[in-house]
Amino acid sequence: MTITRMQAVITTNNPAQPLIEASVPTTPLGANDILVKVAAISINPVDQKQRLIATQNNATKILGFDGVGEVIEIGSAVTKFKVHDRVYYAGELGRNGSYAEYQVVREDLVAIAPANLDDAEAAAIPLTFLTAYELLFDQFGFKPEAQSQRGQTILIINGAGGVGSAMIQLSQWLGMDVIATASRPETTAWVTKLGAHHVVNHRHDYVSELKQLGYPSIPYIAILSATNEHFAKAAELIAPFGHIGMIVEPTAPLAIGDPLKAKAASLHWEFMFAKALNNYNVVSQGDALAFATDLIENKHFNTTLTETIEGFSASNIYAAQEKAGSGKIIGKLAIKY
Repeated sequence: MTITRMQAVITTNNPAQPLIEASVPTTPLGANDILVKVAAISINPVDQKQRLIATQNNATKILGFDGVGEVIEIGSAVTKFKVHDRVYYAGELGRNGSYAEYQVVREDLVAIAPANLDDAEAAAIPLTFLTAYELLFDQFGFKPEAQSQRGQTILIINGAGGVGSAMIQLSQWLGMDVIATASRPETTAWVTKLGAHHVVNHRHDYVSELKQLGYPSIPYIAILSATNEHFAKAAELIAPFGHIGMIVEPTAPLAIGDPLKAKAASLHWEFMFAKALNNYNVVSQGDALAFATDLIENKHFNTTLTETIEGFSASNIYAAQEKAGSGKIIGKLAIKY
């Protein structure tokens, strides 16, 4: 590898200054890896969680998942990309992340970035799109074809977050009747703009509200935040032989037996990092991002970016992590290097 060192933002064991900028060695390039000069990243709630864990464990790490940039070197076995390609990806656990000038990424996790999005807009896509994609297509078993779920209904709890913003658009493209939850005027406006047909307030009695709207039961429900708060309501609403998907670990045990068994309903965990972590069908993630690029370039899916911060620095990344972890962000936040 011709580039041996780079600037990166790394974790520390100091809670008062948990992120610092440092010169570090670059990651060795494997046969199936590409080296990307990072142009922009986006921040996810998991980034803050990873930082807190690293600080507690006195671990020095380069965090960050979503990235977009230019390929500047390829491994000896790489076949999908060439130098100067503009790519995007969500990365994987256990490797150096995108909070750096350069990042080594497994080629199977990568796709060509949408030509009609700028770097910040493209960086907002990968992790949340993949999470929504896998929940709908891998877990719920939908076919990734326009209008293939016409006549079906989905309830998306926390529709204005990053994953919800992607899932609303994908569900609408599938032809579904899309119900999203939101609790503020600005989040209600956002999910409506993205394509939600109905909006209910997750801080109110939305079970009763949905029944009044003509939805005594719903076949597909995605719980995208506050799992313990919403699980019992989802279990009440789920249709017989319906499907509930979750992405956030519960803070206390869930009573999943009686409410779901009586309806023969299914419970699905979605964890976007599971494929790379277990070396299971890893290539499907790059394929899914290529699918996202096609949807975006053909105007069937829009970036979920709502805010961009200019400048690669520890302070900017820390501020963005805190905002993303607050649970109040709409869509996605990106940092342009």
